Amino acid sequence: MTTDNSAPMTGSIMVVGGGISGLTTALEAAEVGYEVFLVEKEASLGGRVTQLKHYFPKLCPPTCGLEINYRRIKDNKNIKVFTLSEVQKVEGAPGDYTVSVRTAPRYVNENCTACGECAAVCETEISNEFNFGMDRRKAAYLPHNMAFPQRYVMDPAMSTDDREKVKEACKYDAVDFDMEEKTFDLKVGAIVWNTGWQPYDATKIDNLGFGRYQNVVTNMMLERLASLNGPTGGKILRPSDDKEPETIAFAQCAGSRDENHLSYCSYICCMASLKHATYLRAQYPDAKIYIYYIDLRSPGRKYENFYAKLKEDENIFFIKGKVAEVSEEAGTGNINLVAEDTITGDKVRQTVDMLVLATGMQPTAAVDKPAADLTYNEEGFIVNDFSKGGMFAAGCANKPADVVTSNQNATGMALKAIQTLVRR
Repeated sequence: MTTDNSAPMTGSIMVVGGGISGLTTALEAAEVGYEVFLVEKEASLGGRVTQLKHYFPKLCPPTCGLEINYRRIKDNKNIKVFTLSEVQKVEGAPGDYTVSVRTAPRYVNENCTACGECAAVCETEISNEFNFGMDRRKAAYLPHNMAFPQRYVMDPAMSTDDREKVKEACKYDAVDFDMEEKTFDLKVGAIVWNTGWQPYDATKIDNLGFGRYQNVVTNMMLERLASLNGPTGGKILRPSDDKEPETIAFAQCAGSRDENHLSYCSYICCMASLKHATYLRAQYPDAKIYIYYIDLRSPGRKYENFYAKLKEDENIFFIKGKVAEVSEEAGTGNINLVAEDTITGDKVRQTVDMLVLATGMQPTAAVDKPAADLTYNEEGFIVNDFSKGGMFAAGCANKPADVVTSNQNATGMALKAIQTLVRR
């Protein structure tokens, strides 16, 4: 009863990555009294969740989880957010790190009210990476409708004429093309890496036709097509001709469980395709949906019930067999696929309007390793060394996971970071 259980204020924690698990790590640590530096390489927080139409288990829109977290960040003076920023170097030991951070210029200051006048006059267009290049956006842009901070970005590719136009159009003196890249150091006692994941590059899977045939898309591209703020305003249309698809096939384990690509199960792909089937069914009640799989994995009672309900749909067909070959039908853009039904032993040949590749989840750290003394497994996930302490990985930087599992893991790593400071 007489023990002082208040959080010691002698150390700070850095959270690298502002996706859903990074937000959770930062908030859990900050709300018990620790100073947190949240470093995000993109112009906005939110990560992959912002690109989803819905996420499990309740099929909530991203705003469901992000809005309350953004409010908590705004209300918490212990959290300092650095967007467009990346860690360049980490020196020191647990309890005493010096981290060098580089911040790229946004060319927009805090006066921005997100009024959109700059975008209205800007004529330069760039590929919209938020929508995986399926459309284009202005070089003066808001990252997306849930952007935090709610502040525009000026792309360096903007023409000289447009720079003059947007600067003149801004009533709040928020546009500043004199901004420069800057590097600074932060002293922290612990670092949690929430560097997240990226979809596996489907162009590397030669036999499935992605990048050669327009109507072969990835699961994350379909997610954007289904989203109201996506390239088609939420209408799922096939890319080649904007046709409403009547037959859609899903190729599961596209790059996952494959020694030539990702050797592991990416955990979320099966449930993502089942979710996508509900998107299609809502828009196209009579569409035929074919799901080709090795094994369907629906971990937990809620996910299993979700799967069981879809199996009752007479227009959703599950074929146990991996898609082996893909080609395009001349003149129509339809997709021909070949697979083996491992139950019957028959070779299946089918033609569909669209093929969706359930591409795997690859840790970002496998492609872009953090500049720190970290341990990785053979697939590029960061391995936590709790005996060493000081630096930890959370969420999908540590293992493939859904949102719920990522958040649970992030809470645990926030506690591990706090323990580093207490034991310093």
